[in-house]
Amino acid sequence: MLPVEIIFLIDLLASFSVYLIISLSLNLEFGYTGVPNFGKVLAVAGGAFVVGSIPGRLLFNLMQINGNLDFITHNALIVAQITNNLKTNIPLSLSIFILSIIIAAIVGAILGFIASYPAIRLREDYLGITLLAMGEVLRVIGNNYPPLIGGSLGVQVPDPFAWIGGDLRFAITTLSMLFIAILIFIYVEFLIRSPLGRTLRAVRDNEIAASALGKHIPMIRMKVLMVGSALGAIGGALYAFYTSAVIAGTYNRVDWTFWPWTMVLLGGAANNIGVALGTLIFVGARKLIIFYKGFFAPYLPFDVVWLDMLLLGIVLILVLMFKPEGIIPEKPTYTIKVNHIKKIIENRKKV
Repeated sequence: MLPVEIIFLIDLLASFSVYLIISLSLNLEFGYTGVPNFGKVLAVAGGAFVVGSIPGRLLFNLMQINGNLDFITHNALIVAQITNNLKTNIPLSLSIFILSIIIAAIVGAILGFIASYPAIRLREDYLGITLLAMGEVLRVIGNNYPPLIGGSLGVQVPDPFAWIGGDLRFAITTLSMLFIAILIFIYVEFLIRSPLGRTLRAVRDNEIAASALGKHIPMIRMKVLMVGSALGAIGGALYAFYTSAVIAGTYNRVDWTFWPWTMVLLGGAANNIGVALGTLIFVGARKLIIFYKGFFAPYLPFDVVWLDMLLLGIVLILVLMFKPEGIIPEKPTYTIKVNHIKKIIENRKKV
């Protein structure tokens, strides 16, 4: 049995990894492009629903488990048999994990396209409201259509890391999630440092000027929402694998839309390092409150379950009032100096 402190650290890093991916995707959409995606839960739930519906069914048919069993009705029994078989088949375990992540990203991109297509030409406020409504659609479907992920009861998920065994399983799973989160951080950094990143900022700062320079604003917004949704879906898929279950009610707009917004605003929009710091502070503070809630209970005049929401809500208000640019503000983008432009022109003439 691992010490309590190690368990706390593993859980903290796992939650940080998932929320870092989601916050980075939101920062790409809102921070750099100015798209107010208040429907982030749509992509996150989409990725989780992929993990809850596809890997189990795929392995159920591949392993030729008793065909008389229904995947949803006998879900616990079927998934237990699948996980037991995966313990002795490492290549299959890793393959199904990678395949599920890829499918989740594709489904997330498709959901981003579906959500953005009817509303992408709207102004920021109407676009945000429309995306907020779209974010609720998948949760309602998951709750009321049992064949997808078991309805309100949910489904269990095959464990692709079952071959590790023991407490080490959670540590390896968390390290894998953290590794993927770091890769996505590097990807987003390269993306915004490329010429495309300057285009996204131009669209955010002045749509008219960007359009006058030949940029197709609706198409750029749509592509960014598709990429952001694909990344968000990866976060949802990783969370589903970590918890080994998918329940539609878990994917609500508070945890998977409003909290990521808080992390982005706290750390500093349009600054990936700031977003990472804001995510770490937010997740760390919330985990500490939850972990030590028994200590706070005797001193509070209300139920301790509301403490994290109250404190974090107050912190967000204070940040917006006194430091709206976040802990680490966006770095200014400097234009090329006149002398440097003249040298470029002279070199061109010589060629």
